Amino acid sequence: MPFLMLCYVAAFLDRVNVGFAKLTMLHDLGIGEAAYGFGAGLFFVGYFLFETPSNVLMHRIGARATLSRIMILWAFISGAFAFVQAEWQFYTLRFLLGAAEAGFYPGVILYLTYWFPSARRARVIALFICAIPLSGLLGGPLSGWILSSLHGSLSLHGWQWLFLVEALPSLALGLLVLAYLDDTPNKSSWLSVEEKAAIQRDLDEDQSLTPRRAGWAGVLSGIVVLLSIVVFCQAMGQYGLSFWLPTLIAQAGAKDPLTVGLLSAVPFSVAIVCMLLSAWNSDRTNERRWHLAIAFLVGGVGLSASTFLTGNVPASMVALCIAAAGCYTVSALVWSLPPLFLTGVGAAAGIAVINSFGSLAGFLSPFAIGWIRETTQSTNIGMLAISVFMMVGAVLMFIVPKPTTGGTARTPNMSR
Repeated sequence: MPFLMLCYVAAFLDRVNVGFAKLTMLHDLGIGEAAYGFGAGLFFVGYFLFETPSNVLMHRIGARATLSRIMILWAFISGAFAFVQAEWQFYTLRFLLGAAEAGFYPGVILYLTYWFPSARRARVIALFICAIPLSGLLGGPLSGWILSSLHGSLSLHGWQWLFLVEALPSLALGLLVLAYLDDTPNKSSWLSVEEKAAIQRDLDEDQSLTPRRAGWAGVLSGIVVLLSIVVFCQAMGQYGLSFWLPTLIAQAGAKDPLTVGLLSAVPFSVAIVCMLLSAWNSDRTNERRWHLAIAFLVGGVGLSASTFLTGNVPASMVALCIAAAGCYTVSALVWSLPPLFLTGVGAAAGIAVINSFGSLAGFLSPFAIGWIRETTQSTNIGMLAISVFMMVGAVLMFIVPKPTTGGTARTPNMSR
C-alpha cells in the first residue's frame, strides 16, 4: 500500500501540476483562461477513450506490466510540457497524457480486489486515495518553490522547471514497479504458504456471500449506470477543486506563488485526516451510503461558501478546507461500492467504465470553470455549479442499493 500510494502521488502530481504552472505559464505563452480549462480537460478525453481497454488488458497480463508501462510513458509526456511553445502543443500533450495514464487508477482499484475482501476495502481504498491530497500537501509547496526559485535557471521559466522536475519521480517509480510489484498474492515471494491460503480463503468467502455479475453483463447493468452518475458528480467536485485551488487561493488575496503553494497544503492536510477517519468508521459500521451522502453535502457546502468569501484569505481557507474534506472523502469512499456488485472481467471493465464517466467530469469541470472565469472574471459561478453536482451526488446515494452484512451488497435488478 505505501508503494502504491507513492505511485499515485507521482501520478496525481503530474496530472494537476498544470494548475500551478498556470500561474505564470499562461502569460508567457499567451494562453487564455478558457483555453487553459479546455486543455486541462483534454486530459480526460484521452483518459476516457483508453481507460476500459487498459483495464481489460491488465486483467489479462497483470498489474506489474500494465502499471509500469503507464507510469514510464506518462513521465516522458509530462516532462515534454516544458517545451510547449504554442496552444495546440499544450492541447496535444494534455490529450496524450490522459491516454498514457488511462487505466492506472481503475487498474489499482481492480488490483486491490485481488488482495483485500470487501469488509476491509473502504479503509484500503481510502489509504490509497490519500495520495491525492498528499500530492497536494507535498506538491503545493514544492511547486511554489520551483516557480519562485528555479525561474531563470539555464534560461528556463519556472513553469518549465516544474514539469521537468516533477516528471522524474514517475519515471523512477515506473521502473521500480517492474522489480517490486506482485500481480497476485499467490505470486508474491514475501508471503508464506499459510498467509497466501488465508488471503485466498477471505477472498473466496467474500465472493460466496452474494452473487455478483462476473461477465460483460455486469458492464451493461443498471448499477454500473447509477454508479457512473455518482462518480461523475464526485469527479466534478474533486477536479474542480484540484485544478483551481491555486487560483482560488490567489483570488482570495495570496499573490506570491510560494505563499499560494504553502497555503494549498492546508486543505489537503485536513482532507487526509477526514478521509481516513470516515473510511475507518464506514468499515467499522459496515455503512456506506450515509457516509457518502454526508461527505457529498460537506463538499458542496464548502465550495459554495468559498464563493462568498473572495478577498478574505483566512475565511476562504476555512471554506476550502471544508470543501477538500468533503470532496476527497467522497473520492475515497465511493470506490468501495463497485466491487460489491462486480467481479472478474465484469469488475475490470465495469470499474473502468464507471471511472470513465468521472473522466468526462474531469473534462467538463475545468473547461466550464475556465470559460466562466474568462467571461465573468471570477470563478464563483463555476464553483456554485460544481456544488450543485455535489448535492445531486448526495441524493443519488439513497438510490444505490444498501449493502448487506459482511460488506457485500444486494445486486439489484435495475434494468427496468
